[in-house]
Amino acid sequence: ERTSTMKFSIAAPILAAVCFATSASAFTPSTPSAFGRTKTALDAKKVSFKEDSRKALVEGINKVADAVKVTLGPKGRNVVLERNYGAPEIVNDGVTIAREISLKDPEQNVGAKLIQEVASKSDSKAGDGTTTSTIMTQAIVNNGIRAVTSGVNPVAINIGIRKAARMLADEIKSVAVDVSGIEDLKNVATIAANSVEMGRIIAQAADKVGDTGSTVVEESQTLVDEVEFTEGLTIDRGYISPYMVKDQERQVAELVNPRILVTDAKIENVNDIVPLLEQLVKTKDPVLLVAEDVTGEALSALVVNKMRGVLDVVAIKAPGFGNRRREYTQDIAIATGATFVAEEVGITLDSVTMDMLGTAERIVVSKETTTIVTDGKQQEAITARIAQLRKEAEAADTDFDKDKCQERIASLGGGIARIKVGAATETELKDKKLRYEDALNSVDSARELGIVPGGGACLAYLQMTMEDKILDAMGSDDERAGAAILIKALTAPAMQVAENAGIEGAVVLAKIQALCEEKGFGWGWDAATSEYCDLMDRGVIDPAKVTINAIENSASVAGLVLTTECLVTEIAVEVSEEMKQMMFDQQSMAAGMQM
Repeated sequence: ERTSTMKFSIAAPILAAVCFATSASAFTPSTPSAFGRTKTALDAKKVSFKEDSRKALVEGINKVADAVKVTLGPKGRNVVLERNYGAPEIVNDGVTIAREISLKDPEQNVGAKLIQEVASKSDSKAGDGTTTSTIMTQAIVNNGIRAVTSGVNPVAINIGIRKAARMLADEIKSVAVDVSGIEDLKNVATIAANSVEMGRIIAQAADKVGDTGSTVVEESQTLVDEVEFTEGLTIDRGYISPYMVKDQERQVAELVNPRILVTDAKIENVNDIVPLLEQLVKTKDPVLLVAEDVTGEALSALVVNKMRGVLDVVAIKAPGFGNRRREYTQDIAIATGATFVAEEVGITLDSVTMDMLGTAERIVVSKETTTIVTDGKQQEAITARIAQLRKEAEAADTDFDKDKCQERIASLGGGIARIKVGAATETELKDKKLRYEDALNSVDSARELGIVPGGGACLAYLQMTMEDKILDAMGSDDERAGAAILIKALTAPAMQVAENAGIEGAVVLAKIQALCEEKGFGWGWDAATSEYCDLMDRGVIDPAKVTINAIENSASVAGLVLTTECLVTEIAVEVSEEMKQMMFDQQSMAAGMQM
């Protein structure tokens, strides 16, 4: 007993000392440990000049372009992309292939990134024509490098290329033919998707929803492609926080049979919406919040509950600005049957009940747009609202106000076509979705600026007819050299289409230009049937906007590459897996010490 008491009496002071040390350390500033100290280290860079810098850029551009250009035309091949997770992807889409390529040599990788920029710009502006842009960039750069090496002023070459690009873009606009009906849309979609069946489905969808509607591509559980039509509206606002995304691959949040809260208030205090959220948790209904903004603790609470799976919620900012924001928000409330929550009508956020929330069949929220598929319950209210907006448009004082009213009518009255893509495997499904998206973008571009002959025939025709006019408009011999480089590059797409079909490109090009000279604009080579014909009659057509963007984007980047005199890149450091793990452990330990 004495021994045990002795042990207790010794242990007690030790415990007290430990407690004192712990409590005291809470009040004294901690000194950074060896792991926590920061060290400044500057990474060395490699600097290349003149021919060395341009040569590295060209090699990088050629590697990406060579991988992309095999997909051009109806007889183009596919490219297989390895994935770190899941099955490899087999694609025929230029921009998707370009984005996947990363080269080991840092200098060549800069060239690869430049040509990726060309493809991405074409994709964002016109939605298609990425492969054509890439091929033209490669042709301009390779021809331009020879001119620069021979002593031509690269700045003047760049100016000549840009001037020629503007003249060619204006000429394409003037020769383009307006889309005359569903058959033209079908032909545009067929060429872009490289599938007659896809072209038929897209033309059917575009014709049904008209100019004011929108078309979305979804996955189907069947083996065949289908198209469904529903009423709905599109808003040019995306999710407030990326943590609200459910589908990480497509970067969208999809809500099925959601409830919708529409307010003009700024939601900052979480207590304002807690009563409503508690009711939604009980019913397990997904909810879309449309507000002026959602910030602070309210946003944090929504994100935490979303990530824990307690509540399926997405918040978006109300579309428009100023007075129009209120009008747009009221449009959403009417289309969904929601009560417009505003203090001026005597309704505050904390007093909102479930019966004040609107309903919809489905809502898809992406980074920049929100598509609301209405359930059809509010059709009478929508019709009345459209009639009111038409009267406002007639009474509008300015063209701007009139246009805004027309936009709102289109948003409320436009339907949504849902193309459900079916396939036997996941790999085929992804490829088909990319083709559908390209074709839909091509249809929109064709409606905007019209159509021109496809297969590279339009560019080949312009080279033959515009060469003298463009060269005469240049201010110096060096500018003329730049313009000549772009004019020569115009033939590259037509020749590549022929090469991919297994025929000598130069022979096909010469025959196309001879036919254009003999029979006029529109004649060319149909690679699908290997026949020379009137491409406009055959339905081998491209949107004028896609062709214009291909010229402008390729001329922009290629011209800048030619003026490069110095290239600065990181010096690559080989890091083994063990070193990566060691660095990660040290950073984690340092972060723990500083907390």
